[in-house]
Amino acid sequence: MPSLSIVVPAYNEAANVVPAIEEIAAVAHSLKVDYEIILVNDGSRDATGEVARTQLAPRIANFKLVEHFPNRGYGGALKAGFAAATKELIVFTAADKQFDFKEVTRLLDKLTPGMTLVSGWRVNRQDPLIRRLNGMGWNLVVAILFGRSIHDIDCGFKVFRREVLSHIHIESNGAMIDTEMLAELRARGYKMTDVPVTHLPRTAGNPTGANLKVILRAFRDLFKFRLRLWRELREERR
Repeated sequence: MPSLSIVVPAYNEAANVVPAIEEIAAVAHSLKVDYEIILVNDGSRDATGEVARTQLAPRIANFKLVEHFPNRGYGGALKAGFAAATKELIVFTAADKQFDFKEVTRLLDKLTPGMTLVSGWRVNRQDPLIRRLNGMGWNLVVAILFGRSIHDIDCGFKVFRREVLSHIHIESNGAMIDTEMLAELRARGYKMTDVPVTHLPRTAGNPTGANLKVILRAFRDLFKFRLRLWRELREERR
């Protein structure tokens, strides 16, 4: 199996980060591959960074902590993690413990030769109704603008080949990053697929995805990106 960089963005996840990283480390060790775990503390205002430095760094093998202040947003955290990654494949998952990381094998099994990205698909999404409705609306708008690639665009559990980062241009620091990645990959002919994964209820901490400011910024970025991608593809075809 190729080597793995496991990127875990975290914002105000002090209550979840230790059990989340412990689970990820146990699963990664069981895979018997070369791996690294990259926790990105995205300007947390709680004790996420302190907990990572004092409780995780001293005892978790192959652990890296990336920190930046102030908060950059979900996309900014992922980009920082991608920049720190050194392995052949990048897996990213959430620090909120809403995914069962043992199911990473489902994603890896689907990453066959010629496949670039595999995403989780939250078939039974365990989020409040407003977040589920937002997700349905977002997936519909993205499908209209860019064509359908996978079912659950914003699922925060994906694996992809790190080498493609040199062939796509990711700008978003916000919730638009998944759409940006997938639309660019699709436009350039890369193959991707998805697989159903378990989605668990959040038991601690507070989500930020339903924040009106986050949603409005995502839609602003979406239409800016649609224009930019059209211009880039037009230039490439000349």
